[in-house]
Formats: sequence, C-alpha cells, structure tokens
Amino acid sequence: MTMKGIDVSKWQGNIDFKKVKASGIDFVIIRAGFGREISQKDPYFDQNYSRAKAAGLNVGAYWYSYADSVEDAKREANVCIEVLKGKQFEMPVYFDLEEKKQFNRGKEFCSNLVKAFCNTLEDAGYFAGLYISRSPLQTHITSEVAKRYALWIAEYGSRLNYVGQYGMWQNSDTGSVPGIFGNVDTDICYVNYPKIIRNAGDNGFSKTVEPVGKVYIVQKGDSLWAIAQKYHTTVDAIVKKNNINNANLIYPGQKLII
Repeated sequence: MTMKGIDVSKWQGNIDFKKVKASGIDFVIIRAGFGREISQKDPYFDQNYSRAKAAGLNVGAYWYSYADSVEDAKREANVCIEVLKGKQFEMPVYFDLEEKKQFNRGKEFCSNLVKAFCNTLEDAGYFAGLYISRSPLQTHITSEVAKRYALWIAEYGSRLNYVGQYGMWQNSDTGSVPGIFGNVDTDICYVNYPKIIRNAGDNGFSKTVEPVGKVYIVQKGDSLWAIAQKYHTTVDAIVKKNNINNANLIYPGQKLII
C-alpha cells in the first residue's frame, strides 16, 4: 500500500485542509516545534492539527533538533511530548536531524542523539521515527539505528537511492497542493502506520484487541524486510510481536505471527 502526504509548518500559513484532503492527500506530518524550550512550539501547530483532523487526514508530527548532547536531545523530546499531550496521531512522531554542526560531530554522536530522542518518546507511549536526508543517513547514522526506528528519508527527484528499509520518502520541496498557497513538501508512505499505531495503542490511542494474527512460515531466502513489505507492516512490528532478539537472524521453518 502507498499513501500520499505532505509535511507543513508555520511557513505554509493558513491551510485549507478540506481542499488538501479532496485533492487526494492521505496524511500530513506537522511541525510541532524545534529546540529545547516550550516557547519554540510551532505557532500554527494546534491550528494545523485541529483542521487536519477535522478534514479526515491521518496526522503525524515532527520536531526539528538543535541538540548538542544526548541530554539536550532528551530535553527536546520532553518538550515535544508536552506539546503533543492530549492529541492523537495516526502517523509517527519524527526526530528531524538536519543541522550541519550535528553531522560534523560524527556518526556515533548523531546516532546517540536519535536514540536519546526516540527512546524518550517511546517510553512516553509514542511511535518514534527519524527524518533525515539520504546522504547523511548513509554516512552519519549507524545501521543499528537506521533499522531500529521508522525512517522518513528526504531525497528530491524521481527515485530514492537508498537500499535499506524505510517507511516514508519526502520526494519534493516544491509540491503544489490545493488549499496551500505556495510550495509544500510532498511525501509517499509505504507502511500502514495508522493500523500499526492504533493496534499498538501508541500516540494517544487505546490499544485494540486483535486476533492472534496470521501465521507465516519463513522460507529459504526470506528476510524480515521482505515479509514486512508483503504484509504491509514493519520489521519493528514483527520483531515486537514475536519477541525476536536479532532482526537479521530468522530461519526456514520458523513461525512468525504477523
């Protein structure tokens, strides 16, 4: 499955989300804020959230980071949680890592920022992810972290040149969408996050009770990524449901609950 989306902030001003929805957009990722202070909440966040929800769009959020330490990333996460409180999000909440000064400090530093922010969100009951451009993802994020959290990757053009697993692709920053004046970022989502998040009871939702699930028997040559794509879920969801310690180690004949 694929969903069409956009991401917005105060820079798009007043948005007519009914027109956005009518144009075929399925979801919106809204900037909640940036930095470590509550005063840095995006001034349009509440308005964008309420109007997008009223229009029937699936909603997620992102927080732009300026963190210069692990403790700083945790502070950013806690401020983000405060801003999100009382709201429900069908899409992940993303840590937005873009600053050159952060990348200049290397792969271990950047990866630790991601873990600090995302783990703090997860501890508070949120489905966390990482937003980052493709090149720094490949050079400044460890494979462990890249596989651990929902990835939203930016690369503009006709294709995303990333060979790892990911859930969402930001393919343009010059999109034109009815209901929005000027350019807007456009996105494609390949994972049914609304179902995963609701079922897990994350992002402000109450956990739903589902049947045990489909039993899949691992075949020779299978990978969790390929299985997740086949059943429109994520590797992380399969790992959690089956208590798998190492996502790279599955074997033919193994039974997985999907």
